[in-house]
Amino acid sequence: MRHPVLTGSVLGLLLMLGGCQASLPPLPAWQASEGRQDAELGQIRDLASGQLISPAQLVRQLADAPRVLVGEKHDNPDHHALQLWLMRALQARRAQGSLLLEMLQPEQQARADALAGQAQLPQDLPKALAWEQGWDWQLYGPIVREALQQHVPLLAANLSPSEVRQAYGQPTSVPGQHSNAPQVKAALLEQVRQGHCGLLPESQLPAMLAVQQQRDRRIAERLLAAPQPALLLTGAYHARKDLGVPLHLADLGAKGQSAVLLLAEVGEVVTPGMADYVWYTAALPEQDYCAQLRR
Repeated sequence: MRHPVLTGSVLGLLLMLGGCQASLPPLPAWQASEGRQDAELGQIRDLASGQLISPAQLVRQLADAPRVLVGEKHDNPDHHALQLWLMRALQARRAQGSLLLEMLQPEQQARADALAGQAQLPQDLPKALAWEQGWDWQLYGPIVREALQQHVPLLAANLSPSEVRQAYGQPTSVPGQHSNAPQVKAALLEQVRQGHCGLLPESQLPAMLAVQQQRDRRIAERLLAAPQPALLLTGAYHARKDLGVPLHLADLGAKGQSAVLLLAEVGEVVTPGMADYVWYTAALPEQDYCAQLRR
């Protein structure tokens, strides 16, 4: 099946850049409604060189990395469809060592481990995993099911609720010069402020920053302990090289390459300092979440 964007000049460009892609799984059709006519749609850019690359080239380059971090917009269905595609494409090139999810908490790890050993997955897989309702199972379920069916270790990468409460109630900085750089903390504070629509009292911002950085540190620790090659699916801010988990990996003395791919909606600006690669997808209609919160 041909991807809608891989037609005309775009298809010719990608074939020229990457050669035949017959060995790759079919690319999914776009599901989000916005940006379908945007020239940027479907483009993959190597941010170090500034060059456009094909899906096949992206897979080849990511396959060599011991750690791959994929940043998503949580509610964009195209991001999850491409994550599933990427997981299958990488698995076809080499055995996947592990899949880490921000959406799983430590308390769910035993359940994930038990499911990994079952010949047949239960019909009600969300119940078996005690899946959190805040994460849309319709989006994440196919990815989780694929990992379990392929016997890829499924690993929790988040903090537990009690750890979040502790980080909020007793905020402390994580050790390390990269994650504690003034410009990093200032940018994260602004992101927390905007993410809560300016409704949080300024006095609460340091605690929210502590939770964010403790999450990033936990993800980095789990990545370092995970069987390689390890694939992480997480929110875009957690994946960013200039603000998130890669800084904590550096502070922890990580060895080997960590490749960062950001899935971004058309029109978003992604700079070389933020990631190694960006893949532009269709976009969801704009929503004023802040107006909803202020009601």
